[in-house]
Amino acid sequence: MIMLRATGLRKEFTLHLQGGVRLPVLDGFGLTVRAGECVVLAGPSGAGKTTVLRSLYGTYRLADGEILVRHRGVMTDIANRAAGHERQVMEVRRETVGYVSQFLRVVPRISALAIVTEAGAGAASAAAALLDRLDIPARLQGLPPATFSGGEQQRVNLARGFIGQHPVLLLDEPTASLDATRRDVVIELIREAKARGTAIIGIFHDAHMRDAVADTLISVQVLQDAA
Repeated sequence: MIMLRATGLRKEFTLHLQGGVRLPVLDGFGLTVRAGECVVLAGPSGAGKTTVLRSLYGTYRLADGEILVRHRGVMTDIANRAAGHERQVMEVRRETVGYVSQFLRVVPRISALAIVTEAGAGAASAAAALLDRLDIPARLQGLPPATFSGGEQQRVNLARGFIGQHPVLLLDEPTASLDATRRDVVIELIREAKARGTAIIGIFHDAHMRDAVADTLISVQVLQDAA
């Protein structure tokens, strides 16, 4: 079953501090991801892989294109800018599409356990167990992640992303700050999510990680011309 289909995505950035130069990033990009499938975006740095993920999450406004997400059983276009669009995007994010970025951005002084529990809208015990699995022990779970190392913050971010069990999950370099042992835990979490039917779109520069989880590889090419 198709969970997300994007077609004809076109996105450019205007560099206002450089005389209004327009930098094209996506021009007609598309992909399809099915339940239980992991689609990995490949390509050099600067090709627009993160732009693709942020567009699929509704963060970026596109110049053109369609993004259909299976939300509440109906294929819903989250790139449509009709009235009520922003409210619809927020509903899709809350219920259907989860996002794990490279960096954790949270309200200061909120504990790691509270952050993950809130994201899962469930029992604190489940959040604590997932944090422990990602090697955030109980003695750290009551502390705010602002006091953590980069790797620890990334693992809190992963726990927050996976606990929601969204039908579609976007992963932007989720293991960039992790060692091999902790990376393998994330591989297990991705495989378990796929077994539940989660559709995953990810960016993994680590070849071992990519080979372990990818079902489909899609190349994102650098666009050369700027106007």
